Amino acid sequence: MSEMSNSQSAPQNPSQDGKEEKGSGIIEKIKELGQTNVPQMEQSNIHVLTIIGQIEGHVQLPPQNKTTKYEHIIPQLVAAEQNPKIEGLLIILNTVGGDVEAGLALAEMISSMSKPTVTLVLGGGHSIGVPIAVASNYSFIAESATMTIHPVRLTGLVIGVPQTFEYLDKMQDRVVSFVTRHSNISEESFKELMLSKGNLTRDIGSNVVGKDAVSFGIINELGGIGQAIKKLNELIEETKKGPSEDVIQ
Repeated sequence: MSEMSNSQSAPQNPSQDGKEEKGSGIIEKIKELGQTNVPQMEQSNIHVLTIIGQIEGHVQLPPQNKTTKYEHIIPQLVAAEQNPKIEGLLIILNTVGGDVEAGLALAEMISSMSKPTVTLVLGGGHSIGVPIAVASNYSFIAESATMTIHPVRLTGLVIGVPQTFEYLDKMQDRVVSFVTRHSNISEESFKELMLSKGNLTRDIGSNVVGKDAVSFGIINELGGIGQAIKKLNELIEETKKGPSEDVIQ
């Protein structure tokens, strides 16, 4: 009788441990990367990359700050470029800016990708978020989103020597050059927005709202997630077709 009861006991679910391990893996990805997946997914040909909060660079920010660590974003960009199943990249921004060199590094990587890229500014794409927003093949901004354009600044103790000013000036030129090369705004207009007085309280610069960012030529089009994905799919189809060949008669 005892043998029969043992044999009829409920069998253990062999997949339970696997589910727990998978669940814990997803939680770890959320903690480390702020998202549930990395560029290895099979269900979609588009990878979505989010840049939110403050862009953290060479200096680690306090734990209470919402940050995007650039050392997490760079491997994802490399993986997306190498993964043949990923055909396009959608970058969603809601950032206050952050480390200038880290932001420029991300912008350069996005602009140099061989696969179609589309950026969408939601909420804000401020400061060094501007070069990232214009780094893609095509850019969108929500009607209520804003972009703050101001000169490069340093926080903390700075040695007051001419070399420090020259360093900041050259860094600012890198930002201006990148934005004007990857958007339709002229260098004169961008610098005018950057050095404008009266638009920002106790500071110089400009706060540009959605449709104004389009009219200035910084962003390509006003739109949201639907328009961004539609445009990215169009760019993917154009890439698949390849360059049109001229017919020789």
